[in-house]
Amino acid sequence: MGVLFDKGPGNVEPPSTTADVPSGQPRLRVPQRNQVEMHYAALDELLEPGHAVRSVWAAVCGMDLGRWLKAIKAVEGNVGRDANDPRLLLALWIYATLDGVASAREVARLCEHCLPYRWLCGHVSMNYHTLSDFRSAHVESWDELLTQIVAGLLTEGLVTMNRVAQDGMRVRAKAGKSSFRRRATLEQCLADARQQVETLKRLADEAPDELTNRQRAARERATRERAARVEEALRHCEQLQQQREERAKKTCKPAKEARASTTDAEARTMHFADGGYRPGYNVQFSTDTASGVIVGVDVVNTGSDAEQLSPMLEQLERRYGRTPAEALVDGGFGTKEAIDDAAAQGSTVYAPLKEEARQKASGKDPHARKSGDTEAVAAWRARMGTAAAKAIYQLRCQTAEWVNAVARNHGLQQMPVRGRLRCRTIALLHAIAHNLMVADRLRRRPQVT
Repeated sequence: MGVLFDKGPGNVEPPSTTADVPSGQPRLRVPQRNQVEMHYAALDELLEPGHAVRSVWAAVCGMDLGRWLKAIKAVEGNVGRDANDPRLLLALWIYATLDGVASAREVARLCEHCLPYRWLCGHVSMNYHTLSDFRSAHVESWDELLTQIVAGLLTEGLVTMNRVAQDGMRVRAKAGKSSFRRRATLEQCLADARQQVETLKRLADEAPDELTNRQRAARERATRERAARVEEALRHCEQLQQQREERAKKTCKPAKEARASTTDAEARTMHFADGGYRPGYNVQFSTDTASGVIVGVDVVNTGSDAEQLSPMLEQLERRYGRTPAEALVDGGFGTKEAIDDAAAQGSTVYAPLKEEARQKASGKDPHARKSGDTEAVAAWRARMGTAAAKAIYQLRCQTAEWVNAVARNHGLQQMPVRGRLRCRTIALLHAIAHNLMVADRLRRRPQVT
């Protein structure tokens, strides 16, 4: 029988490999990053299917943006350039807010270089003027959009609004401490600004060739705007001085001379959580404790929360036609007047008693009725002494403080705009972005049967 496989002679030593190793420089595969390539892919193919920006776009497409659409003058049958889709601008700002971006210039830059923003734009060119104007010029539309979102969640049963938690958050204004001036200084600044306007007009007549028309118009516009800001600051300074004098009559203490900012006249110096005093606004959020959805938003320029509960309850009644049965607030909100007003609106207040430990140390019952207490205030004192009320009040921190922390993480450290109404738009934008993400999570949550 023949041998199929010849194994060769046995007991043969294997060849040595040391002598076969070549000498010289090793050949390597190195990166070539300057190689020009051409790729064929749609934006939709480049973005992963589960990206958060897709959820934002889907949520925006389901909204009624009739108020924004009615403001567009470019309609079929008439001349004019096509307007930007409000859904695109709205989605850009919502996603930018979730991304912690508040600058219109930065959003415009991201629309050119960052894939999620490019995917939203879909090759629609975008500039920061368009983005900034859209955010600032539609205060009523932003307010209506928040109502629309929460009303839809109420209809779906995802939000009950039976119990809300309210808290205030100090946010730095877009103004420096040095911009605050007293009345005499503001009057001098106003006179200087008006004189500068007249000087520019005279120079334009005497030396028309010194500056171009564009440069001259820019300088005149800047001086007019500064004069207008100083006039507004002077008006707010006078109003604030009157308020302080009226307060001084009640407290029998001399009123300090008021100051106002020439940068943001409506901003006020406030006491922040770190102990410092800076120009800021007081952002108020009212949140449904069961769902974590923000149902009410306001921005005020008073550092105290003592008078903010009643306006918020009125806002909720105006928005949704109902008042929450229970309102959870901290000690700064729980004044006797606020408790009486809330009871008149059909809402029960849960707020800690003031100086409770001191009253107990002196042998007094902090939950007993005091002289001058109304029925609502007496009921509040007795209610806060029960274990059930203390358990309910614990929901305030995990709801209101959580919402404030989320807003901080999304960049609400300093207002990117000036003026109370525009700052209110920023607060509404944060509330809308927060609610869309919470609503998406609520709809994905398995229903308990």
